[in-house]
Amino acid sequence: MRLALLLSLAAALGGCGYHVAGHTDLLPKTIKTIAVPAWSNNTTRYKLTDRIPDAIAREILTRTHYKVVSESEMPDAVLRGSVISYAANATIFDPVRSRATGVQLRVVMQMSFTEKATGKVLVNRPNFEVQERYEISIDPGQYFEESDAALDRVSQQVARQVVSAILENF
Repeated sequence: MRLALLLSLAAALGGCGYHVAGHTDLLPKTIKTIAVPAWSNNTTRYKLTDRIPDAIAREILTRTHYKVVSESEMPDAVLRGSVISYAANATIFDPVRSRATGVQLRVVMQMSFTEKATGKVLVNRPNFEVQERYEISIDPGQYFEESDAALDRVSQQVARQVVSAILENF
């Protein structure tokens, strides 16, 4: 009986330390509010940076317990970013019409997540990239501009990656 009790106690105390990623909160306990101001845009792509901060704010609100506030409300942390480059390259061509039917988007960004009280940079990604592919109809009568929808998908992908980087602090 004592042996069984000792074995169960040893098993309970001697855990392996394994945990599921994304279920820990490695941020300082003082952070309760986060500001996500507009990102700067070093590209010629119009409205690209309008989508990304909004997508990040939605991702923070849905995946975390943090509150998203404006910078004027004195947040505990600020997430700043910039789009460094944007490229849309044709990947598939229609030989009959001599036009692209597939496009690959490539967006390179930088972002930093800083604790306001200390000025400490908690997460820094000086050069991270997201890619998205979309199709263009070869029939002009059924043409639909897919690049805006692709940019929405890029923004959502960026938001997931940024929030995961903040939560997992790596």
